Amino acid sequence: MTESDTVETWNVYGAHQLSRGLELPELDRWDWGICDVGPGIEAFGDVNGLRVLDLGSGLGRHAAHLAARGADVTAVDASPAQHQRALARYPATPGLHLVCADAVEHLRDADPYDLIYSVGSIPYLDPDRLLPVLASGLAPGGRLLFSALHTNSDGTGPSAALVPRPELLRLPGITKDHPVNMWVLTPQLWEELLVQHGLRLESVSAIDSPKPDNRVSYRLSAAQRPQRVPSPACGSRRRPQGRGHRGSADA
Repeated sequence: MTESDTVETWNVYGAHQLSRGLELPELDRWDWGICDVGPGIEAFGDVNGLRVLDLGSGLGRHAAHLAARGADVTAVDASPAQHQRALARYPATPGLHLVCADAVEHLRDADPYDLIYSVGSIPYLDPDRLLPVLASGLAPGGRLLFSALHTNSDGTGPSAALVPRPELLRLPGITKDHPVNMWVLTPQLWEELLVQHGLRLESVSAIDSPKPDNRVSYRLSAAQRPQRVPSPACGSRRRPQGRGHRGSADA
């Protein structure tokens, strides 16, 4: 399975939802993967006037929520069908720019952002491909917030090895589960990767399902690009070494 396969899975889902004409309500509370659990929009602080990027924006409800608070938000999704859903819902929302593009290609071409966030989407992308451009896509002092799958609903926890693994994507309104590759990594490995690319981890928050029969959990990581990048220490950087779910909240 490849990242292209994952995009096609979201295309199937997006086309299905377009055909249904389902209208989801606007967000009444920000969530990072599990409704009504964990930090809310307060995790961002004041976003008024900030240049913001939403990676894997789906229907666009989270991005529209931030735009309503005064942010200038670019919402990027690689799925044409998901992009069409967002365009139909938000055809002319002030402060919201909807883009259909691969996240890495967008970051390579875009000016730096003050804030980049992702609700559950970053683990679908190869960290070796994404993190270099993600770090350089932040302005000095800019922040990164992203939620990542930590434990799936079957209770399988994260890996300390930098390799993808198959997960079953369970999408609302579709009975069939779709296999996808995801990088489900320990918080320690995520931190090593962020530091390797010049970012500083600020905090990690647990977001666990309150249902006893569902063991799914996420981790919300907040990181920052320093105002000044320190000079590298003598010698080469050591690459992190390992010992070797569900859909987006804004589906």
